[in-house]
Amino acid sequence: MRNLSIVIMAAGKGTRMKSPLAKVLHPISGKPMLYHSVKAAKALSDDIIVVTYHQADAVEAMLSGYFEGLTFHRQDLENFPGTGGALMGVKPKHDKVIVLNGDMPLMTPDAITRFLSIDAPIVMSVIRLANPSGYGRVVIVDGAVERIVEQKDCTPQELAIDTVNAGVYAFDASILSTFIPQLSNANAQKEYYLTDVIALAKKAGHAIAPLYVEEELFKGVNSKVDLCEAEIIMQRRIKNSAMLNGVTMHLSDTIYIEEGVTFEGECELEAGVILKGKTHIERSIIKAHSVVEDSTLIDSDVGPMARIRPASRIIDTHIGNFVEVKKSTLTGVKAGHLSYLGDATIDTGTNIGAGTITCNYDGKKKYETIIGKNVFVGSDSQLIAPITIEDDVMIAAGTTLPSGRVESGVLVLSRAPVKTVKGFYQKFFGKK
Repeated sequence: MRNLSIVIMAAGKGTRMKSPLAKVLHPISGKPMLYHSVKAAKALSDDIIVVTYHQADAVEAMLSGYFEGLTFHRQDLENFPGTGGALMGVKPKHDKVIVLNGDMPLMTPDAITRFLSIDAPIVMSVIRLANPSGYGRVVIVDGAVERIVEQKDCTPQELAIDTVNAGVYAFDASILSTFIPQLSNANAQKEYYLTDVIALAKKAGHAIAPLYVEEELFKGVNSKVDLCEAEIIMQRRIKNSAMLNGVTMHLSDTIYIEEGVTFEGECELEAGVILKGKTHIERSIIKAHSVVEDSTLIDSDVGPMARIRPASRIIDTHIGNFVEVKKSTLTGVKAGHLSYLGDATIDTGTNIGAGTITCNYDGKKKYETIIGKNVFVGSDSQLIAPITIEDDVMIAAGTTLPSGRVESGVLVLSRAPVKTVKGFYQKFFGKK
């Protein structure tokens, strides 16, 4: 780890998100927005300070579930509002401090590291925009930041500047400890601004170095439109990484893969596939419009239009269309179509006929279905759990099997008597 502290601003409500959920808790590719910022920071520093306020308990609980060793600082918003107020009372333990925003989920460790390549007491990220309208301009003279001018205060010459503040800074810790206490809220918003530290430090003779950065990496999320755009970029990163490691994707723009999904060996994904949670895919094919959640697939093919729900393990198995598997282990199985397999363990050589249902829930509790090797389950069979079916069993189509044990080597069938009523059709429809 570097001699570096990182402060992440995560106190805001995010009014423009139009949601009761705190902005930084909105998910991007399966993880809360703030998770991605913290993950990038944790790759570089052992001193991560997250500033919270709005829904602080939920934000802190979420991060504690993913990361160890974080420090949380709750902003005194009533007395010290604003970005400068967020740093009041923050105590970094290292000599260099980077201040990030929690609503920048596309940040990477490499992008953060670039701040450390410049030897200056303050390094300020800046972006050149084709259309800087609406942004304050950063005036740079002889390679140093001279001042930041809000658009409404710009001269015509300053309005022509295309360089704006990207909102991320690196400070010597001594700069913050000196100038944060000097901040004033004598402004229209009655807030304490972090940008005023820049002005105070400049006035005291400290150099402020600009760092030109890529807009994509420093993209802030302030609305549902921004959220969508950020997820598109993150999806592109996730899928490109997978393809470079040997995964074949058909119409990749239609495929959704969450952070945390892993691949091994040569895998293939058809259009419309959704992979969620801690899914692991190994030497398998997932056909069009199938969904896999928190499950493992090894040497198998799934779909099209199949659903593998959490805690399933599919090995050397064929899962066809409109098959749903939940919390089950299938090894060497064929389930071609139109079946529900929940809370089941099914062994090698077993064939599951169309329309088979494991009846695993009695309205109060879930029960397990265990099916042995080389079992033939005929179409439209109902297996009422808890039930164990031993090896080498044939179950006839349309059979309802009650709870219990079926011994090896038998044929099981249930049939209602077939009744034929002659002349019924003509009588019912009044035809001769």
